[in-house]
Amino acid sequence: MEYNLNMDFSRKMPIGIQDFKDLREKDFIYVDKTQYVFKLVNEGKMYFLSRPRRFGKSLFLSTLKAYFLGQKDLFKGLYIEKAEEKRAEIEKNEAWVEYPVFYLDFNIGRYDEPHSLKNHLNLALSQFEEIYGSHKQEKEPAQRFAGIIQRAYQKTGKQAVILVDEYDKPLLQTMGVNEEYRNTLKAFYSVIKTCDQYIRFAFL
Repeated sequence: MEYNLNMDFSRKMPIGIQDFKDLREKDFIYVDKTQYVFKLVNEGKMYFLSRPRRFGKSLFLSTLKAYFLGQKDLFKGLYIEKAEEKRAEIEKNEAWVEYPVFYLDFNIGRYDEPHSLKNHLNLALSQFEEIYGSHKQEKEPAQRFAGIIQRAYQKTGKQAVILVDEYDKPLLQTMGVNEEYRNTLKAFYSVIKTCDQYIRFAFL
């Protein structure tokens, strides 16, 4: 392939880029959607979004993650930069607060083996428990997740943020007939309702 040396490579198209941090740090072209982020996080608490594949859901979740981790530098020059400062001024509180963020990506891995789902959950929960601790009486994934959320609040004084990508992939890969998967996920997602007082924001 021959390159035209006169071409402008200063801005690149973000083809296949799903990580907001990577996109911003490497100066890819970005259509500013942070007005929607600001609206969502300040006008609601629990959201469920069902859209087709390749619709930009993963990138949007990554943007939410960066916001709730207080990564201000990634939003320089975007709508939310000034909006967040203005919000803090009006509400007389801190801007760019860092919350405990629990990002669960079910797009990773296959779920066609009997224990695939629990193995995936165990890996994710173990990583969270390294930060926020565990309790020996918490056995099932739902119990462990609830315990993690509560301990995160106790440790940081901040409510948790839960972001779930491809929430239904385990069921789709098994054509929705795996009753064990259905029950495991139902209990796991029910934690979001049970732990409402410890949750700042949830987006599936």
